[in-house]
Amino acid sequence: MRQFYRQLRPQLEFLRIMTTPSSPHSNPWASVIIPIKDERENPQVRVFHFDRNYGKTCALEAGFRQSAGEIIIQIDGDLQQDSEDILKLVPYTASHDVVCGWRQQRQDGFVKMLSSRIANPVRNLFTHDGVHDTGCPLKVFRRPVLERIRLFEGMHRFFPALALMHGFTVTEVPVRHYPRIHGISKYGMGNRLFKSLYDLIAVRWMQHRVLRYKFRDN
Repeated sequence: MRQFYRQLRPQLEFLRIMTTPSSPHSNPWASVIIPIKDERENPQVRVFHFDRNYGKTCALEAGFRQSAGEIIIQIDGDLQQDSEDILKLVPYTASHDVVCGWRQQRQDGFVKMLSSRIANPVRNLFTHDGVHDTGCPLKVFRRPVLERIRLFEGMHRFFPALALMHGFTVTEVPVRHYPRIHGISKYGMGNRLFKSLYDLIAVRWMQHRVLRYKFRDN
């Protein structure tokens, strides 16, 4: 968290960092960073601790609901992403509602890499979101996106598809990626790949059932 603040504070005049650990005993790996402008409020860090482990989707949902400001950035706290890349993504919010990081040179283990190589093309085949790396934890959202999307367990893996489903615009930008040096990855074929395939069926169903309508101009 200190590294995030040190890198971003000189670039953003007003900055608030919020962290929502997935459990009361975990490191604050799910963070929401919000540029704000309020002369009465000094830059600060706010931490929200759950009473038990609710998982990543709940951590993100809670952080989003507690956030303020028009631009919300999601980033993991394991330092595999470079927080300076946030400054690359934010300008794209002038033309897009969701900006996704794209880890073109990933530094992950064999199982995680293999799972992603299988899951990403399959996901794209069904959702048609056009995103190469939907699992990249570095994303930038405009607030209306998060106000519109309703999350369910595991749905954080489909942010681009969910945003497009509601008529928002999505793009992706190459970002840096580093080997994991903090925390322990719980990623595995069984607990992520197959679970994501089940969730994919739900997303595909929602894409066909989502309500879309417009009013006529008088």
